[in-house]
Amino acid sequence: MASIIVPPKAAAHEYWLAPSAYSAPVDQTLAVQAYVGSDFKGELRPFATTRTVRLEVRAKDRKDVKSQAINGDLDLVHLSVEDEGGIVVAFETNFVPVELPPEKFDEYLRREGLDGPLKAREALGTAAGPGRERYLRCAKTWIAGNDGSRLKKPFGMPLEIIPRSDPLISGKLAVQVLYNERPIEGILVKAWNQPLANGAVPRDQMARDPVKPVAEARTGEDGGAVLQLDGTGEWLLSAVHMQPSADKQAADWESRWASLTFARVPPK
Repeated sequence: MASIIVPPKAAAHEYWLAPSAYSAPVDQTLAVQAYVGSDFKGELRPFATTRTVRLEVRAKDRKDVKSQAINGDLDLVHLSVEDEGGIVVAFETNFVPVELPPEKFDEYLRREGLDGPLKAREALGTAAGPGRERYLRCAKTWIAGNDGSRLKKPFGMPLEIIPRSDPLISGKLAVQVLYNERPIEGILVKAWNQPLANGAVPRDQMARDPVKPVAEARTGEDGGAVLQLDGTGEWLLSAVHMQPSADKQAADWESRWASLTFARVPPK
């Protein structure tokens, strides 16, 4: 499979899910969409059947809704709020190959805190060549409810961010990063924050201004990290893990990107 040559800015984009509202009364219908971008401003990505590995929902029960999604649709899934317990939506893609010039790839590794791959390339010098990578996405969103256990249960994705404290409470948020369902050390977790439009409704993901990360922390031996997340608004957590590719013909490196979105609604 030939690699896709991409512009430098396109190589390190975050990928996240955004519901039409981050909380809603019982029986209301919500839509969930996917976005790719930088600094929590993104472009809408329609559902692609050939790229999708997993599309699941956890509410009262855990459901596979991949078969209900329509190829090319701007909405990944439509949800009816069943109870007040909250809903988690999980979306996973397969690998896509990309290629960057050597200096741009190394810049990308520095920006994402991928120290291991960067040191390996530096040891090779000019022999490292272009950055041949394949990546996949593991994104989740939390439509808030009163049953936090639904959010704290993993889906078994290749890379996953699990809150260990209540993300709706302002202040320190404890998270754990799992790689193939096991805790992983040394992963940089970043957090971005955007104001909400009205109540629990997010602002237009494409029209709003970009913002810089407000917090970051690396995971310890138990995969845990603590982020200082103060205030209300829409939140994005993102983490990436890169290692040598298992398929050397497709790429030299493979990365797995995890994200989690949720919102804290300002008091009335």
